[in-house]
Amino acid sequence: MPDAAATRWDPALYARFERERAQPFFDLVARLPGGAVRRAADLGCGSGELTRTLAERWPDAAIVGVDASESMLARAAEGAAHPRVSFAQGDLRTWAPAAPLDRIVSNAALQWVGEHDALLGRWVGWLAPGGALAVQMPNNDGEPTHRILHALWRDARFAAALGAAPPAVRVQPGAWYAERLLALGCEVDVWETRYLHRMPDAAAIVEWVKGTALRPVLSRLDGAPRDAFLAAYHERIEAAYPRGEHGVWFPFPRLFFVAQRKP
Repeated sequence: MPDAAATRWDPALYARFERERAQPFFDLVARLPGGAVRRAADLGCGSGELTRTLAERWPDAAIVGVDASESMLARAAEGAAHPRVSFAQGDLRTWAPAAPLDRIVSNAALQWVGEHDALLGRWVGWLAPGGALAVQMPNNDGEPTHRILHALWRDARFAAALGAAPPAVRVQPGAWYAERLLALGCEVDVWETRYLHRMPDAAAIVEWVKGTALRPVLSRLDGAPRDAFLAAYHERIEAAYPRGEHGVWFPFPRLFFVAQRKP
């Protein structure tokens, strides 16, 4: 993870939109190829609920979920134990499996770390012949939720407390990932999906972002400055996402790719 704040997740806050966050995971794994799976890893597994569904999908597989967040892994440990599912704390940039893997899944995690070029080489290198890698990342740095966040980060009222400019965009265009994976000898499937979530109001969008992109801000601001930032953010979000007759429509783009190593 990029800094200490990135590992301080609030599992309960993140889980408030569990259904909406889970759908891209299922859309991702549905595109994986068939075949026998003996060993698999879920990199950036979070609280582990989705990791356990992989055990149902691959009934003969030993599956390890890896995450850097102690709080998320503690939540995973509270879930129902499964004899073929284990969890380990690890940084996605340095963790490595003990043996080759038939499947690697990474859902909404890779965007938090850099060095994608090097990581793709490492992850593909872990695959057994015929193995497959599946990755999904939010691709919303150009969306109002993130443009507003970045603008307020530079606002004179908050810049001193927040420090350096917002992190650079880590998600590359889909073609960038396709080119690198093809160069690594994989068959590649890349696509984008723009989900449209119906939210009750703008405050719900703010709550969503508090569970993810706003975490570095909330870890740096306390008291009145924090309240002022959230009030300014809410005001701008309300203007950017107007309420319709049936709620507030919240578009959310995501980038997917599946790469299969040649047998």
